[in-house]
Amino acid sequence: MKKIEAIIKPYKLDDVREALSEVGISGVTVSEVKGFGRQKGHSETYRGAEYKIDFLPKLKLEIAVSDALVERCIEIIAQTARTGKIGDGKIFVIDLESAIRIRTGERDDEAV
Repeated sequence: MKKIEAIIKPYKLDDVREALSEVGISGVTVSEVKGFGRQKGHSETYRGAEYKIDFLPKLKLEIAVSDALVERCIEIIAQTARTGKIGDGKIFVIDLESAIRIRTGERDDEAV
């Protein structure tokens, strides 16, 4: 099993969620996060004063998947979240040692 963490632009969430559900991935945890990479933030003007916004709003998706679905899940996120502009985000794949469904006690692939 793997845990996929994807940082994406907020307005891409619905597209990514729909594409993932089409291949049978229904469990996704979404968190609002802020950060920067090469984009380095931007400047905004508010009431005549210019402010530097260092941390940009993003969404972090966390998805636990079986090994058989990892590559397909990565492809879907990358294709759906891509705009071709700086700040599209990143995808991280982490080994997941175990998963347990609290309600039933199911473990690993059955719990995902």
